[in-house]
Amino acid sequence: MKFTDTLAAATRRHDSLLCVGLDPEPSRFPGAWKGDAERIFDFCAGIVDATKDLVCAFKPQIAYFHAHRAEDQLERLMAHVRRVAPGVPVILDAKRGDIGATAEQYAREAFQRYQADAVTLSPFMGFDSIEPYLRWDGKGAILLCRTSNPGGDDLQAQTLQGGEKLYERIARLAAGEWNRGGQLGLVVGATYPAEIARVRELAPTLPLLIPGVGVQGGDAEATVRAGLRPGGPIVVNSSRAVLYASAGDDWAAAARRVADATRRQLGVAAATSVV
Repeated sequence: MKFTDTLAAATRRHDSLLCVGLDPEPSRFPGAWKGDAERIFDFCAGIVDATKDLVCAFKPQIAYFHAHRAEDQLERLMAHVRRVAPGVPVILDAKRGDIGATAEQYAREAFQRYQADAVTLSPFMGFDSIEPYLRWDGKGAILLCRTSNPGGDDLQAQTLQGGEKLYERIARLAAGEWNRGGQLGLVVGATYPAEIARVRELAPTLPLLIPGVGVQGGDAEATVRAGLRPGGPIVVNSSRAVLYASAGDDWAAAARRVADATRRQLGVAAATSVV
């Protein structure tokens, strides 16, 4: 199945727009695990087990594994998700951006080594930096477009010759000539609902991966209203609010409670949105 089909099926099956981001920080692990990078797999697998029926996707952030030499734990985690949550797509948050043979290797890393269903990419170097990922049949490539960090304004909000902003140009290309296999999506931050709406206008059917709900301050209802359209899916990511809901023995149960509350909040917003 294509990534987009797998995503749609998981969204329907779990009645969920929620993606749980897996950003393991050993310094924030519960109890005796605190500070122990050897427990990255155990912690993330516990989160997956607690939330697997509440999400439309999982999103491990590769840097949190690489920084602790935990690539093997990431491989085990990806296999664990496929085993205990079959049909839930995994988006590898890597934000790769390079050309030619190097991009081919990054694509192999994401899709062969880690068996990801989709990967996040930087489009700054143009289409030839994205094309190698599109050779992997059915896999998704989700391009940074209007990110949630304040520094995104430095480039993404700049006006190009002709009057459109850079993020608008990225959205237009992703929805048009770059999307040759129907594999592209876009990253748009929840902290910018007006920009989410503009991206959705330019890319009416592309999946939008929307980080920034929760600790970063994005509003769930505004996010859904801005981005969700018939035939235009959204994937709303929450990481730290779910992962570190409790530092006690109830950490997995607390993660489930927060994930379910967020899922329900998104569902209410979806049901009441005017689209």
